[in-house]
Amino acid sequence: MTKNLGEQPTGSEYLRAILSSKVYELAQVTPLQEMEKLSTRLHNNIFVKREDRQPVHSFKLRGAYAMIAGLSEIQKQAGVIAASAGNHAQGVALSAKHLGLKALIVMPQNTPSIKVEAVRNFGGEVLLFGANFDEAKAKAVELSKEKQMTFIPPFDHPAVIAGQGSLGMELLQQNTNIDRIFVPVGGGGLAAGIAVLIKQLMPEIKVIGVESQDSACLYYSLKAGEPTTLDRVGLFADGVAVKRIGEETFRLCQQYIDDVVLVDGDEICAAMKDIFENVRAVSEPSGALSLAGLKKYVKQHNIQGETLVNVLSGANLNFHTLRYVSERCEIGEKQEAMLAVTIPEKKGSFLRFCHLLGDRAVTEFNYRYADDKKACIFVGVRISSENEKFEIIEELRKNDYLVTDLSDDEMAKTHIRYMIGGRASNHLKEKLYSFEFPEQKGALLKFLEVLGTHWNISIFHYRAHSMDYGNVLAAFQLDENDDVRFQEHLEKLAYTYQDVTDSPAYQYFLV
Repeated sequence: MTKNLGEQPTGSEYLRAILSSKVYELAQVTPLQEMEKLSTRLHNNIFVKREDRQPVHSFKLRGAYAMIAGLSEIQKQAGVIAASAGNHAQGVALSAKHLGLKALIVMPQNTPSIKVEAVRNFGGEVLLFGANFDEAKAKAVELSKEKQMTFIPPFDHPAVIAGQGSLGMELLQQNTNIDRIFVPVGGGGLAAGIAVLIKQLMPEIKVIGVESQDSACLYYSLKAGEPTTLDRVGLFADGVAVKRIGEETFRLCQQYIDDVVLVDGDEICAAMKDIFENVRAVSEPSGALSLAGLKKYVKQHNIQGETLVNVLSGANLNFHTLRYVSERCEIGEKQEAMLAVTIPEKKGSFLRFCHLLGDRAVTEFNYRYADDKKACIFVGVRISSENEKFEIIEELRKNDYLVTDLSDDEMAKTHIRYMIGGRASNHLKEKLYSFEFPEQKGALLKFLEVLGTHWNISIFHYRAHSMDYGNVLAAFQLDENDDVRFQEHLEKLAYTYQDVTDSPAYQYFLV
């Protein structure tokens, strides 16, 4: 049983724990569904494991229930406590409710109300505390000692890992011809559980970890040879936004994982679209992570004719996040090119430019008159492949157009495309910064109080995407002797930021 596992169980001990797990008292055996359209497109047999079909719409229920069900009667009487702003919170709450236990979930104060209500609906008591997960976790650990409640970690515990490993057992029962399994990695619990099970029973199956580029804690830990802490993590795929992989999960991943692949946000958006089009499921960003990795890995290694599995690990997202996904998925699929093109400011220029594009569909065209000599336009073009984008650029340059490819320019995709239409009347001495705002009350007020009263803000752009954070673009008029004092204020603000003054999109359209 999982309760008898030591701190570093052997592979055979994990196997025994997984096979005897109690998770099916509550968790469901989820479908392994073929993705027919994608299989044809990628010339492989591709299947998706539908963990969105769990009662909490996430695999997290497996690990939470496995650990809680294995507690002693004394521990159960005292109740359980966890820190989470996402799927783990719901897994703990429902597990405790099923077993008749008290559950206290500590969530950051900026947690969206939809997530708070979901935990309460599953029977959990919620305590909102702290500005981020680390502060909420510290409070939960403190309360667990004070109230003698058992702390249920989200990934770094043998019992939790064994519970997640039950997913691997199901895969072998559902399809014995699997060649590779692609698994999302946050803290590493799911990857460790699946890998240790697979390598005990069918070691010839490759297990590939998939991480978001901006939260690749396993990738960098493997390079260092030990768990390392990332300075920051991106929050789009918030289900895997983990700064440091667990000690036990790292030990298992280092021993059993065959490879790791990294993907970006646009590739995740494209995978979300593929999931919807193939099996009509709406995934959260982290839920589509493993499919994004599968697609990238197939292309990188020219894999054909294999049976490949990806895990749709969760489907808890705010509906309006889909607006952002729909805007970015075609870029992630290399089906849209975004270009900055300089054309002569004279009659017929736009018509001539469109003739060069031929019958290709123009997805976006932004222009604002600047002077009598030349105009810089922002244009989006639907393409069938990245090679077609290069063909367009070459054709335009042959006809004496100055062209810059902005398809991978984050400032262009997130901000500039929505801001084209005006320039400052005089050239300003300004620096441009991008910020990640927490989506909580007072975030903008704090920004203005710390920075806005000391320096003139000459550009400001924010567009909500209904996620836990927002992207803000702001320019400040700064003199050379302001640098040190401005940096001090940025540190006081304590928001994630980046100097993007050298962004080509900014130089083309806003200077």
